[in-house]
Amino acid sequence: PLGDTALGLSSLKDMAAVAVATHELLEEGKTDSPDQSLRPLLNPAPGGRLDSTLLTTVTTTSTTRTDNQMQPLLGVAPLGPVPLNQDRVYQLKMLEAVFKHLPEPSDSERVRPYLQRTPYPTPSYHHQHPPTHMDSFEFYQRLSIETLFFIFYYMEGTKAQYMAAKALKKLSWRFHTKYMTWFQRLEEPKTITDDYEMGTYIYFDYEKWAQRKKDGFTFEYRYLEDRELP
Repeated sequence: PLGDTALGLSSLKDMAAVAVATHELLEEGKTDSPDQSLRPLLNPAPGGRLDSTLLTTVTTTSTTRTDNQMQPLLGVAPLGPVPLNQDRVYQLKMLEAVFKHLPEPSDSERVRPYLQRTPYPTPSYHHQHPPTHMDSFEFYQRLSIETLFFIFYYMEGTKAQYMAAKALKKLSWRFHTKYMTWFQRLEEPKTITDDYEMGTYIYFDYEKWAQRKKDGFTFEYRYLEDRELP
């Protein structure tokens, strides 16, 4: 008998698979009458051998595959999204701001004169040619204060903004990095310390586009842009 069993079932694993398959077919009630191909398994003949093909069929039928979908985020952070701290949020905002003002290859090129494709005759009192040396510091020194402010605030990230800031500093205007505003002393400060100075100033209001007076203003030196522009 032991030899017949060994020939019918190659291992205890196959016997367990047949038992599980038979139990599932009987419990779930998938069919009212067992299929003819499964009858030798359900009611084997005495001393009969189990066909390997039937064994494979039952084993495949009893084995069901289930796929579990996992969110891609859980592969990076298994414990779920972690809230960012203030320093990390500030760093991401700074990176985004820098990305919007990347240097262009044209920033290192000289200004080229504009050539019209379809020239149109203009009156003689208009400029017929671009101003000469318009990329030099002497050219920006001849511009008005309002023009320099316009270039500084509306031509951000360009060489023209750099030249306008240099010309404004030459005219004793100082840039406040906290308020992003240009200040100029109206008179000698009343109080001067190592950390700040207090007095009356003239500042440029870029929202109203006008120069305004500020009495008793404390200008802290930590917000002063005092780098020398070459």
